[in-house]
Amino acid sequence: MLIGRNDEQTELLSLLNSEEPQFCAVYGRRRVGKTFLIRETFAGKFAFQHTGLANAGRKEQLAEFKESLRQYGLTLRATPKTWYEAFHKLSDLLSELPAGKKVVFLDELSWMDTPKSDFISALEHFWNGWALARPEKDIVLIVCGSATSWLINKVVRDHGGLHNRLTMQIYLKPFTLKECEEYAQSLRLEFSHKDLAEAYMIMGGVPYYWSFLRKGESLAQNIDRMFFADHAPLAGEYQALYASLFKHSGTHTAIISALANKKVGMTRREILATARITDNHSFDKALQELEQCNFVRSYHAYGKKDRDILYQLIDCLTLFHFRFIAGNTANDSKYWSHTIGKPAYYTWCGLAFERLCLWHIPQIKVALGISGVASSVYSWRTEANEEHDGAQIDLLIDRDDNIINLCEMKYCDDEYAISKDEDARLRARRSIFKAVTRTRKTIHTTLVTLYGVRHNAYWNNIQSEISVEDLF
Repeated sequence: MLIGRNDEQTELLSLLNSEEPQFCAVYGRRRVGKTFLIRETFAGKFAFQHTGLANAGRKEQLAEFKESLRQYGLTLRATPKTWYEAFHKLSDLLSELPAGKKVVFLDELSWMDTPKSDFISALEHFWNGWALARPEKDIVLIVCGSATSWLINKVVRDHGGLHNRLTMQIYLKPFTLKECEEYAQSLRLEFSHKDLAEAYMIMGGVPYYWSFLRKGESLAQNIDRMFFADHAPLAGEYQALYASLFKHSGTHTAIISALANKKVGMTRREILATARITDNHSFDKALQELEQCNFVRSYHAYGKKDRDILYQLIDCLTLFHFRFIAGNTANDSKYWSHTIGKPAYYTWCGLAFERLCLWHIPQIKVALGISGVASSVYSWRTEANEEHDGAQIDLLIDRDDNIINLCEMKYCDDEYAISKDEDARLRARRSIFKAVTRTRKTIHTTLVTLYGVRHNAYWNNIQSEISVEDLF
């Protein structure tokens, strides 16, 4: 059963209504459900479908392509020797089909693009030289792949024969909390919103990871089984994730390792120094690819220049790996259950809850009633000096209606109670921000918490509060 993805399904189905040939690329991170979406949308009614082979050479790829052609009705005696020949055979197959739209689905496209195979050139020729030239204008080509950066560079932003040839591109995002709740309900899981939020803090909104959750087990039991037990299915997912997305992932993982220990993020210069990476094109490319795949976000610190862009790790599973999976040196199969309630657990909760909030900024804006107001999202920090003790704000929303929301994200197992000291810190951050930035806008302090804010003597000093319920 397909959960969510209504907008994406509508877009895909609209390809069938066009009077022109259609070329669509669907991309997104590994395990997010791209192939499932396409197959469910078209109910398997493809004129041709083929999936590339992982870690296979050109001969093996072409042999498997021949097999796919055979399954769809084309008789071939010999395996095509080149991709040009293979796409000519595909043209022959499609030409013999009855009138009507012909949906061609090529999955894991990057795996077919082996060294010196001329795959992209042959694909360009198939589309430009044959599909676009057909008077019937009946070809709908959908390409997909987990190697997001490859698909973006080779297809979406290609400067060669595929330049501007895409008629549609769909970036498939991870599930939101609401969609994860719907998926959990389809699995007959009885989880509270706190459980679902914590599951999101561990796995993010990646449907494949959520599919391992079992009913009848607590969340802690599920996480132990999925990540820490003998032969746990997701124990090695961190390594597989980066290796599958990037052919040469050493620089990528070095960047991630540097960012994993820095809460607010790092500048480009700081990453180079911490990771001890050479400042060259390979570094810039790796950083760009990590951002394209949504492992890292880049943002301007409020009031700073472009050269002061900060890069922050926002992938939940990666953060969980560095905080706990990599640290399970004793191979404790109940490691998560034994960690819950300890200081390391609550430290992680604070960091992971912030990531959860960053993945749900649209929901935060809706809760604030400003979804229709133009706004920009920033982070901000200033070092201590003789005039103040310094301050850091992880999320601020700069609105065109003359208001800035300073968002404080606080994880707490109960209603968050603002103490006298915390009230003083909130007031100080607000004052320091106004003084340093010299903004003339109205400043609203906003608290984002798990269960809301206790209405004590200091509650009225904040302008707005958002609970995890709002993020659903």
